[in-house]
Amino acid sequence: MDSEESKHRQSTKSVSAKEGRYANFFQVGHNAFEFLLEFGQQDRGIHTRIYVSPQYARVLSDLLLETLRQHEREFKAKTGADPRPS
Repeated sequence: MDSEESKHRQSTKSVSAKEGRYANFFQVGHNAFEFLLEFGQQDRGIHTRIYVSPQYARVLSDLLLETLRQHEREFKAKTGADPRPS
C-alpha cells in the first residue's frame, strides 16, 4: 500500500470513529455566514468547536427544542421535578 492510500485510510478511519465527550460549558458565536458552537467542561475549557451554516443552526435548534420538550414530557411526569439544572 502506498503512503497516499495509507493516509486516506487513516483519515477515513478517524472520521468514522465516534468519540463521546462530556460538556457542561457552551459558547455560541456567529457572523454573517456561520455559527460557531463550542463545547467544553467548566474547569477544563473548550474541547470541541463546530461550525455550521445558519440554515443548519436552525435545524439543530429545532431538533434540540423538540427533544427537550419530549424529555420534559417523559421525565417531569416521572419525577415531578424541573429537569433543568439550577
